[in-house]
Amino acid sequence: MNEQVAQLATINSGAFSLREVGKIYDPTGARVVALDNCSVDIHANEFVALVGPSGCGKSTLMNIMAGFDDLTSGAMYLDDVPLSTVERPAKPGPDRVVVFQHGALFPWMTVLDNVTYGLIRQGRMKKKEAAEYAYQFLDKAGGLNKVAEYFPGQISSGMQRRVEFIRALINDPKILLLDEPFRAMDTVTQARMHRYLLQMYQVFPKTIMFVTHDIDEAILLSDTVVVMTTRPGKIKLSAKVDLPRPRTPDMITSKEFLVLKKELLTAVHEEAKKAFERGERELA
Repeated sequence: MNEQVAQLATINSGAFSLREVGKIYDPTGARVVALDNCSVDIHANEFVALVGPSGCGKSTLMNIMAGFDDLTSGAMYLDDVPLSTVERPAKPGPDRVVVFQHGALFPWMTVLDNVTYGLIRQGRMKKKEAAEYAYQFLDKAGGLNKVAEYFPGQISSGMQRRVEFIRALINDPKILLLDEPFRAMDTVTQARMHRYLLQMYQVFPKTIMFVTHDIDEAILLSDTVVVMTTRPGKIKLSAKVDLPRPRTPDMITSKEFLVLKKELLTAVHEEAKKAFERGERELA
């Protein structure tokens, strides 16, 4: 493996903490309490999945972590250093990179230009150096160097999503925030992307926060599954996934998997039922 690429596989920093985080929208008017006293500790290079009923605050929590939204109370820490407080809210930064549900590749740029955009924009590398580095990185990430000169519209949706992961990873963030990245995909493509993400996590370990509605997906991918309550969003439970890595699809039929799935489904259903009874949303 190339020395520069190998550096990204080195276990380093990325411990992330949310301490008693709260979020109130329109505090002097409608006063919508989206989050209430949320505390989560994520170890460096830990893969955490966040699940809960629709509207429980998962995306709000993700936006606060990314620096897209301010918190109303509490604090956020990265490697035990305050990152966001009420007095000093965090801004988006290269230490936290988001991959959204809907594709965000620049359609007028080639795969190579998309992947190198951040490296050049941040002044970390000149164009030639960034291109050479990206080709090596794309090669190690499943042979995507073969489509480096293609435009996003010329490759499949699954391959586009892989390129987005590589664009995020090549910038070497401390934490990767994945907001339902596979939700719009068909079952076959989802399964392929699960395998790909698991492979990338083995090669390039990162601290990951993964938002999903899919309990099977959460268990298969993560080290810990965090369940949120209905609004105002709180942390209902945090469950460790005691399955060995590397993970394989056949694990979804194991006893350990099914026992944990039942526990998590029960917790999510309890919260969805509360929301339904209050008339907030349909029971899913």
